[in-house]
Amino acid sequence: MSAHPDDRAAAWSTPDGAVTAPGAEVLAAGMIPWRPGAEGLEVLVIHRPRYDDWSWPKGKVDDGETLPEAAARELAEEVALTLRPGLPLAVTRYDVPDRKGKGMLSKEVWYWAGEATGQRPTPDGDEVDEARWVSSARAREMLSNATDLEPLDRLERADARGHLRTVPLLVLRHAKAKPRSSWSRAEQERPLAATGRRQAHSVARLIAVWRPERVVSSPWRRCVETLAPFVKATRLPLKTKSAFTETTAREKPKKTRRAFRDLLARRRPQVLCLHRPVIPSILEEVDDAAARPASDVLAALPRRDPHLRPGGVLVLHQGLDAKGAVVAAEVYDPWSD
Repeated sequence: MSAHPDDRAAAWSTPDGAVTAPGAEVLAAGMIPWRPGAEGLEVLVIHRPRYDDWSWPKGKVDDGETLPEAAARELAEEVALTLRPGLPLAVTRYDVPDRKGKGMLSKEVWYWAGEATGQRPTPDGDEVDEARWVSSARAREMLSNATDLEPLDRLERADARGHLRTVPLLVLRHAKAKPRSSWSRAEQERPLAATGRRQAHSVARLIAVWRPERVVSSPWRRCVETLAPFVKATRLPLKTKSAFTETTAREKPKKTRRAFRDLLARRRPQVLCLHRPVIPSILEEVDDAAARPASDVLAALPRRDPHLRPGGVLVLHQGLDAKGAVVAAEVYDPWSD
C-alpha cells in the first residue's frame, strides 16, 4: 500500500484488508442498507428495471463529488434512505462498455454498510422499481451479479465479529492557512488562505455525509474557520478545546492524548478539527484503541509527517458492540485548486 496520502484521493482499511486508491476509469459508490431482523441480519436489495436485475443501491460519482458523497446521494435518490456510511466493505472491479464505442473501461464500485433501523425505503420508480428486505442468505440467492457478493461477504463477516454497528469519529486537519512567513501577528490568529476558505466548503459537504452530532475544534482561528461552513449549515454548537492546539500538543502531549481518549469514550458521531503537529499524539491513541490485529484495521492511516494534507479527513469507525474499539479507518485528501 501507499505509505502516504500524497498520491491518492481516498483510502480505507478494515480487518478484511486495505484499499489505497481509486484506480479505475469509471468510479461508482454504493451502500448496503442493513437492519437486525427477527431471524438475524437483513439487507435491502433493489430491482433495476433497466437491467432487470437485483443489486445494491449504487451509482457513478458526479464531477466534484467524493466517493462517500456519491454513495449517500445515490441511496437517497434511488430508495429515499438517508443513512450514514458505516463500515467500509469492499471495492468491486469489472469492465463496462465505453459509451463512445471505444472498447471497454475499467470500473470500481466502493461500498459501505448503512444501518437502516427505523427508515422505510421508497423506490424512485425510474431506476429502481422495487426494494425488498430479505435475509442475507436470501440476498445471496437473489443477486444477479457475482461481483455483488463480495460486499455481502464482508458485511456478514463484520456482523459475526460484532463490528457492524459503528459510529464515526472524524479527525480533520484545518484547511490551507496563510503562510507563517507572511503572518506577523499572534499565531493563534493566523487565518485561512483564499484556497483554504474554498476547501472549507468542500470539506463541509464531505463531513456532512457522516452527520456528526458534536463538533469540536482547537480554538485557534484557522481551525474554527475550517469548520465554519459546516457549523453554519447544521447550526450545531462548536466546542473549542485548548488541548488540541499546537502549543498544548508540544508542551503537554499527555493532555492532548487524554482529551482525545475522552472523545473516543463518548461513542457518538463527532468531528474534531486540529493542527498538523497534534496528529502524532492522536495517532498514538488510535493505535491503542484499534481492534486487533491493529495493523490491518489501521493500514490506511498515514504514518509520515505531515500525515494529512491541509483539509484532509481521517474517519475512524468505532464498533459499538466492540467496546468502542476502532474497527476501520478511512482517509480522504482535500479538494484543492
